[in-house]
Amino acid sequence: MTTMATAAPARASQAWYKILYVQVLIAILIGAMVGSLWPSVATNDWVKALGDGFIKLIKMVIAPIIFCTVTSGIAHIQDAKKVGRVGVKALVYFEIVSSFALVLGLLMGNLVQIGHGLAVKPDAAAVANYVKQAEASKTVDFFLNIVPDTVVGAFARGDVLQVLLFAILFGFSLMALGNRGERLRGMIDDVAHAVFGVIAIIMKAAPIGAFGAMAFTVGKFGPAALGNLIGLIALFYATAALFVVVVLGLIARLVGFSIFKFIVYIKDEILIVLGTSSSESALPQLMEKLERLGCSKPVVGLVVPTGYSFNLDGTNIYMTLATLFIAQALGVDLTFGQQLTILLVAMLTSKGASGVTGAGFITLAATLSVVNPALVPGMAIVFSIDKFMSEVRALTNITGNGIAAVFVSWWEDELEHATLQARLNQPNVSTTIDTR
Repeated sequence: MTTMATAAPARASQAWYKILYVQVLIAILIGAMVGSLWPSVATNDWVKALGDGFIKLIKMVIAPIIFCTVTSGIAHIQDAKKVGRVGVKALVYFEIVSSFALVLGLLMGNLVQIGHGLAVKPDAAAVANYVKQAEASKTVDFFLNIVPDTVVGAFARGDVLQVLLFAILFGFSLMALGNRGERLRGMIDDVAHAVFGVIAIIMKAAPIGAFGAMAFTVGKFGPAALGNLIGLIALFYATAALFVVVVLGLIARLVGFSIFKFIVYIKDEILIVLGTSSSESALPQLMEKLERLGCSKPVVGLVVPTGYSFNLDGTNIYMTLATLFIAQALGVDLTFGQQLTILLVAMLTSKGASGVTGAGFITLAATLSVVNPALVPGMAIVFSIDKFMSEVRALTNITGNGIAAVFVSWWEDELEHATLQARLNQPNVSTTIDTR
């Protein structure tokens, strides 16, 4: 935390075109322009590879960062009960906030019934693969899959929850070793700093990745794909913004800071997520910046990775809103009991398919099949615009997980308020990765 005072002048003297978020923003705009004007070029495999390659580079370091951060954080705690207490508090927070997200999506879907009168014939074959994956996804399997077959396999696959479980167990083991584990704890801390150095190198390619991902998305899916579904996209964007400003804003105000200042603080990560449509692309940087914001290291290590599976606010809003939209478009009237079922089912399905490619669409299929099987073919109505929806899902998810880490740190009385205010109130504070 001691670098805070010296970080500001570095940014003040830095040329505007060398600032990461400026580079990413320009890359996103250029990518959107290329995708609109030259779609044949934008959909080239090599252009797509720019975005996919950057995301793969980030995912490459997620597992070691989570392992080092969580293990080190737990190993330095003297009270083993604290880890369990933090975990319980995080899960309680996740369930409460996720419920607000689900209810808000349901309310907006009922108030603004944009699905009525939509003349669209759903093609069940277009979404058959997602329906099949949804049928295969069970909540009990999700919890069993948290336990890896082998530790090496968990790291090889980059499975966040499996790595998190092993890191927690390893951290407890180091804690029990006491002084004998001091050398290993120091080594893990050094490895964490080295991996953050790798992230700092990778982040230099963020504008290239954002350009490739945005160009391919616009070139392949838009703007013709929007059609008469633009209303659903607009409603989803508005609902997600309302959730961030009102629900997360009230939580931030309770802790003692402004949600808008927090968003500015993580603007680099937000723009990277916007460009890549993947909230995982900013996970390591988010964890590092939350620690520098004054959050407890063990809390960040436990809350943020867990939140990527249990605190998907954007996905929750999407599921209830899209379910109502599909029902309205197909002329199916959902009773109050069925809408209540949506809430209960979505709380489970949002966890069951976590970490699977196309998870948002798979969880939607699982929810529809339980609420009313007649709605499942209607998924094809929103299939063409799902890519545009995924952007906001990812943005809402990363913002929600950042606020969750700050709140749980505050709840644990381990939030450095002075550091928090200093970071949020210094517009020129450095936002680069700290590799010390």
